Amino acid sequence: MRLWELYHSEKPAFLREMAASPALRRLEDVGMNCGCEYTQFPLFRDLGHYSRYDHSVGVGLIVWHFTRDPAQAAAGLLHDVATPVFAHVVDFLRGDYLVQETTENDTEERIRFSPELRAVLEGLSLSVEAVSNYHRYSIADNDTPLLSADRLEYTLGNLVNFGFAGRETVKLCYDDLTVEKNERGEPELMFRSRDTALIFAEGALRCSRVYVAKEDRYSMQMLAEILGDAIRAGVLAEPELNETESVVIEKLRSDAEFSRRWERFCAYREILTADVPGPEPGWRQIPAKRRYIDPAVAGQGRVSALFPAFGERLSTFLSESFEPWLRGV
Repeated sequence: MRLWELYHSEKPAFLREMAASPALRRLEDVGMNCGCEYTQFPLFRDLGHYSRYDHSVGVGLIVWHFTRDPAQAAAGLLHDVATPVFAHVVDFLRGDYLVQETTENDTEERIRFSPELRAVLEGLSLSVEAVSNYHRYSIADNDTPLLSADRLEYTLGNLVNFGFAGRETVKLCYDDLTVEKNERGEPELMFRSRDTALIFAEGALRCSRVYVAKEDRYSMQMLAEILGDAIRAGVLAEPELNETESVVIEKLRSDAEFSRRWERFCAYREILTADVPGPEPGWRQIPAKRRYIDPAVAGQGRVSALFPAFGERLSTFLSESFEPWLRGV
């Protein structure tokens, strides 16, 4: 699932060279939907392939398009280079339900370990430090609920992949973007048109609901438990989480118990809910990070203020409870 040509007409040479490195190509076998795409839940079972590689190249191109700055664009491209298999499932494994940033901890080390990436950086006279923390560049990343290249790319990608919007709508949104200073005095991606900003904001909110849907949270928790138990049983070694999903799935399938557990995970198609867990195994109460965007219209303010009805829907989303107990069947 790639929108690269929409983001920029061609990849500059340094982004092409970085994207061709083994460190980045590994991400072709790390999905954007955190293992949910292996289940039979209707939300996820018919998704097209959308990898962390697709996303990373997209972020790099978006940052390049709006800044023409190699350091910022490279930082955007490399922001997921340390992402493990099943992505934020490993945050769940580490107990990081609400921030989901432990998977970024090894970014600098991964870049230093790659001779191909270092060679490109040396050719650009850039240090590893200049590109290993994309949080330092507000166009690449910023605080929720602001709009950054990272949030923009996975929102546009998922709008298409979830079937919430077509490529024409995505192009309409992208072509309306500009860069202006926000209320914090930082450069931010903003819309020129109020109506287009609302179209994007409504679509982003639909995606936000998927990211914390009961199917999503349950899948991530149960897959995290499978991985943790497999590591403790010696079926997986923790460093193998830094390989590819195909490698890890094959390791799970090589063991009778974990093969059964993996197949049971893949067979999930419905979530039962309850205020009090029943006697059956598998009930879980699962919090999660709320990912959301309240984009700005240049010179006018944020969509939640410009369109109070949207602001109310966003507030409702942010106040929804994670207290019900969940069980997959």
